[in-house]
Amino acid sequence: MISRKRMFGGRPGNWLTGAAAMAAVFGVMATVQTAQAQKIVTVVLSEEPEGLDGCNSNRSTVGRVAKQNIVETFTEIDPKDGNITPRLATSWSKVNDTTWQFKLREGVTFHDGAPFNAENAAKAISRTMDSGLDCETRTKSFGDLKLTSKVIDDYTLEISANKPVPILPTRMGVVSISSPNTPTDKLVLNPVGTGPYVFENWTPGQEITLKRFDGYWGEKPEVEGARYIWRSESTVRAAMVNVGEADIAPNIAVQDATDPKMDFSYPNSETTRLRLDLSRPPLDDKRIRLALNYAFDREALRGSVLPKDVEHATQIIVPSINGHNPNLKVMKYDPDLAMKLIAEAKAAGVPVETEIEIVGRTNIYPNGTEAMEAMMAMFQAVGLNVKLRMLEVGSWLKYLTKPYDENRGPIMLQAMHDNNNGDAVFSIYNKFACDGAQSAICFKDLDEKIAKASTLSGDERRKAWQEVNRIIYEDILSDVWMYHMVGYSRVGSRINFTPSISTNSELHLEDITFK
Repeated sequence: MISRKRMFGGRPGNWLTGAAAMAAVFGVMATVQTAQAQKIVTVVLSEEPEGLDGCNSNRSTVGRVAKQNIVETFTEIDPKDGNITPRLATSWSKVNDTTWQFKLREGVTFHDGAPFNAENAAKAISRTMDSGLDCETRTKSFGDLKLTSKVIDDYTLEISANKPVPILPTRMGVVSISSPNTPTDKLVLNPVGTGPYVFENWTPGQEITLKRFDGYWGEKPEVEGARYIWRSESTVRAAMVNVGEADIAPNIAVQDATDPKMDFSYPNSETTRLRLDLSRPPLDDKRIRLALNYAFDREALRGSVLPKDVEHATQIIVPSINGHNPNLKVMKYDPDLAMKLIAEAKAAGVPVETEIEIVGRTNIYPNGTEAMEAMMAMFQAVGLNVKLRMLEVGSWLKYLTKPYDENRGPIMLQAMHDNNNGDAVFSIYNKFACDGAQSAICFKDLDEKIAKASTLSGDERRKAWQEVNRIIYEDILSDVWMYHMVGYSRVGSRINFTPSISTNSELHLEDITFK
């Protein structure tokens, strides 16, 4: 196990004092005992969600609480094999290249008493696709694809798109269905869905609570309710599970995953990178982007601040996702070549002395700050003027999603993206198309290839996405690619729960049982 203090010289301010840690761990034991008696599960997260609207449930901070617990989707993507299974839709069939018909589950009621039927499902889809509401499900997973719904009968809904959608049933696995009484002109903090749990209360800065929905259409889950709390330090989160103050701590750091009886390791579908803003010098020069990649000693972080099992990344999707290109080669570590490229750029008039800022997000992944500190030092070592600024999630999101500040300087954004949905379409448009909500590049030729790949199926689709990934990596070089990540979750002794590839983005309470 690495000693963080030894490696980075120690920063006492980042660690709770012994007294504070003890207070954090033991301070609410009475609440814990009550929760245990009532079969209420306590989940300790690394950060407080910035919202809970169901149409943002593809964002991991929201999804861990809301997705499939409060709000449910038409279809569900099996994290074990990527198969599409029914949820609120029981079956589906293709009408033509742009239209699919879905048979909806009968006997389903929203938490506020509204019936789930084709009309109300259409309202929920329309709300999610409303560009005025700016839901992340639309911007992240649908891009410029526009959906319209047509009610055939009470439990049959036809969904059409403005272009061919060969995998629409897969895509409907990310569209959460909220009550028709949900406001359409603003995001909400108290989502109302059809799931097995009802949103109960949110005390900002303290906790979110859910309770079991007695009118749920499916099998009655054992867990009667859930309490979500948050602690920024991985050590504290792990300790809380260890002493029984919490039941699950997703996403703990490698140095805290020390108990094989409680700690689960698994590929978590997340890919880490530094997103480069190609519109600002010197990042607009490919030699500088190459230099950043050659200056990054990828092996130095493996087994030190990050788990030894992380895999080097060359693209935004993990190997199990359709469209992953296995032929892309990881950039070598060559600081001499990096310095040569920087010198060539300087001789050509590129302002290489300009300060480049790494904008990071606190607790984006365990030891994320330490990883950024190490990378900053590597870039500085080859002569680049790189500084680091860490932000909380709310402030960081302003850098992730458009519109970007016109007065910004050159930025390398610490980012992590999960795709456990089976296809590259859920990642590429949003991240790399000109109109992608989280894109920092714009190449019309690439846009055309993204649009074409989105309409294909089978082997043609796979090869088209692979070529898109090659162009992004080799021709454009838009990122400093880091790793396909491995997650660690600690699970307490009183419950049965096995974390999976999707645990970092959604945590299904219905899958938990008691020993």
